[in-house]
Amino acid sequence: MGESPPDKSRVDEAIRRLVADKRGGRPSVREFERNSGFKYSDIKRLYAGAWAEALAANGFTFPPYHAKLDREELLKDWGRVVRKCGKPPSPNQYKHDGEHSKSTLEKEFGKWSQIPERFQEFAQERPEWADVLSLLPRRSPTSGLGSSAQAAEPGSPDSLQIPLRSYQHAKLGGRPTYGNAIDFRGLRHEPFNEQGVVFLFGMVARELGYPVEAVQTEYPDCEAKRQVDKGKWERVRIEFEFDSRNFRDQGHNADECDIIVCWHHNWPDCPIEVVELATEIKNLPNGG
Repeated sequence: MGESPPDKSRVDEAIRRLVADKRGGRPSVREFERNSGFKYSDIKRLYAGAWAEALAANGFTFPPYHAKLDREELLKDWGRVVRKCGKPPSPNQYKHDGEHSKSTLEKEFGKWSQIPERFQEFAQERPEWADVLSLLPRRSPTSGLGSSAQAAEPGSPDSLQIPLRSYQHAKLGGRPTYGNAIDFRGLRHEPFNEQGVVFLFGMVARELGYPVEAVQTEYPDCEAKRQVDKGKWERVRIEFEFDSRNFRDQGHNADECDIIVCWHHNWPDCPIEVVELATEIKNLPNGG
């Protein structure tokens, strides 16, 4: 006979421990599975699949929907994480060490890549943050005028001091299509489809801590490993998407995947971990 499913009291006890360990941060289903040994299927059975309901029943307090967090407190928390990491954190680093979420900061300050500049504006007259400011890239007087970090050749589209993204012309057809210019290690343009995401991940997977075991055409797309402790590694299942929300729109089973690797993360309530390459490569050297 098979093992009986855990009763509600044991599942609730595991959720309460996780809520306490997160110290106010919202736990994910993946953290619940990893820390408790139980499965999301247990939440489905006991709470009709509603993770939010399971959290609320076990002491997690959801902030009011329209509650607005103090801008200074958000920036101070981001600065504390910079100080701990020794550099501007990636979304995954901030998720681990910060008190808020990537989407909360982006709603307040714009794209993740713009937060260092917002912090510099906040902290420039505050000596207690001088050590953090020294870890941030210098503000460029021409910031926002081009996508490439390198000077473009005179006369090239990248050298025009106008927001090229605001112009949309009719396609001629039969011509190659390109993403915006990035010039990252010989990759001249941003990915604009899933194949581009796969290629870029292959370029940086080792630096992000994901030695790849296999890539396949079946779901999920990739098997890799990552270190979870000194001398200890775990297998992770990865699905590649251009937008993280495509995972949901395609009806993939979140129980069969551990990580979405994408170019653009646009699914705030994603139940599994996301690696957004557009952000991650900003924290990597542009050589090699």
